[in-house]
Amino acid sequence: MTQFIGEFSLKLDAKSRISLPAGLLRQLSAEAAGKWVINRGFESCLVLYPSLEWDSMVHELGQLNPYVRENREFLRYFLRGATALEPDSANRLLLPKSLLQYAGIDKDLVLFGHLNRIELWSEQAYHKMLDQEPQDFSALAERVMGGQWNV
Repeated sequence: MTQFIGEFSLKLDAKSRISLPAGLLRQLSAEAAGKWVINRGFESCLVLYPSLEWDSMVHELGQLNPYVRENREFLRYFLRGATALEPDSANRLLLPKSLLQYAGIDKDLVLFGHLNRIELWSEQAYHKMLDQEPQDFSALAERVMGGQWNV
């Protein structure tokens, strides 16, 4: 399983392409290299998945009961806009304009290694999100993770 870390500032070229930084590509396993899926994320960002990670997640989503309306609605919204990407001969990824509009990305963006995926944020939205860090991050950590481990 791929685990990405790091923050990387990039610029879209005139054709809405990006070149993934070498620092991220080095973190990618050999079997996952070359094929990607990009989709809408939460909080108006985009999410880039190595295709193997996407396939694993879609397999899990396929376990949802399709007779439950809420499941169907979630799947429709979550999967809407998902696009397979392959790098061109210069190792650039062409990002769909509809997804760039969703995330408010026009030129400057930040890639954020987020476990097994990479979030793509408009630079402005990323810094705004960071500025809204909870005042008591320790309390948030306790609520989210406090019951997870016996230390």
